[in-house]
Amino acid sequence: MRDETKAPTRRQLLGAGLGTWAAVGTGSWVLRPSWANAQTGPIKIGIATDITGAIAYAGNSCWQTAQMVAEEINAAGGIAGRPIQLHLEDTASNETTAVANVRRLIQRERVDLVIGGITSSMRQAIKDPIVTRGRTLYIYPQLYEGQECTPFLFNTGPTPAQQCDEFIPWLVKQGAKRFCLPSANYVWPRLLNRYARKVIEANGGEVVFEEYYPIDQIEYSSTVARIMNDRVDCVFNTVIPPGVGPFFKQLHTAGFLGRGGRLACVYYDENMLNVNRPEEMEGLATCLDYFQALDDSFSKELLAKYNARWPGSQYRFVAGSAATGVWRAMKLYEQAVIATKGDTARQTVAAAFDKASIPNGPGGGAEMVPGKYHAKMNMYIAVAKAGNYQLQQRYEMVDPKEC
Repeated sequence: MRDETKAPTRRQLLGAGLGTWAAVGTGSWVLRPSWANAQTGPIKIGIATDITGAIAYAGNSCWQTAQMVAEEINAAGGIAGRPIQLHLEDTASNETTAVANVRRLIQRERVDLVIGGITSSMRQAIKDPIVTRGRTLYIYPQLYEGQECTPFLFNTGPTPAQQCDEFIPWLVKQGAKRFCLPSANYVWPRLLNRYARKVIEANGGEVVFEEYYPIDQIEYSSTVARIMNDRVDCVFNTVIPPGVGPFFKQLHTAGFLGRGGRLACVYYDENMLNVNRPEEMEGLATCLDYFQALDDSFSKELLAKYNARWPGSQYRFVAGSAATGVWRAMKLYEQAVIATKGDTARQTVAAAFDKASIPNGPGGGAEMVPGKYHAKMNMYIAVAKAGNYQLQQRYEMVDPKEC
């Protein structure tokens, strides 16, 4: 349940005066624009994300992004003359809690669309109440393991092909030959590693070992010893918080980076750079759809708007937290509803969403691949240097290769 002591302040909720907030039950909030009683009625979008719990840092970034986009769309007159009305439910990093809360979005609020879910286990838990039982459109915004080809479920984050097909050959060219795959024990690492292993071996690399640990494990001495003894030169990591901080610290203490070892982690964004001291992740390489270091004018302006809307927020606009996928989801949905002239019936808007595209966005434009439920987008390789990312490579409109 939502911790009401951490509820948004009135200043945060009212923002630029584009809407009115109300609590509508434990864990529920609704943003109702002042003109939400327009004759055509509001478009109801449900945001189901982790406001509390272990990965609340990601969920709150997504929620703040959704508010910013909704406010901008409403200030411009809505979509086809209809205002957006946001409904928030806290999935609380707990699948059981999430299913009950998401049902409220479907059964009580009767939303037109649900955006949310951070982990793949969360997506798997809530997609049936949304898509099958609830007969509602669902957009999953996070980078993930692929293979989600469910009708009426669209994906706006990167897939393994988009993150690995260029990144792993780049790592090999940088000198990585002997890889290990230390991993949290759930669906995303297992399926991502299956894909990564094929790309590693196809490019002349070797997977020395692949191991899985409980998500809350924080002691890795035996794994670190194996990495050092087996002469691993690239740790392709999918250990997640809370374990990843101790893991990287223990690797650094053992001298892995000092001997020239390379860290690689495809979900590490600017938020995650704060988990360890800069020297404990120096040279960490990652591949994402957006970095704050990008110098294209649209991305810079978008980041400035976010920071102005949420000054001093600890929840930053970053790719690994799915904030970029939420932005992309809402703007692609806007284009789809414009194409339907305001019709939000699931079948109708899904057909339009399947062909939707946007010319600009965080990291560049995006376009859905018709019939494939996934989007093409730009991808970037970056390396951590002294606590910040430095861009290395850009790849244009990379195909997700899904479905």
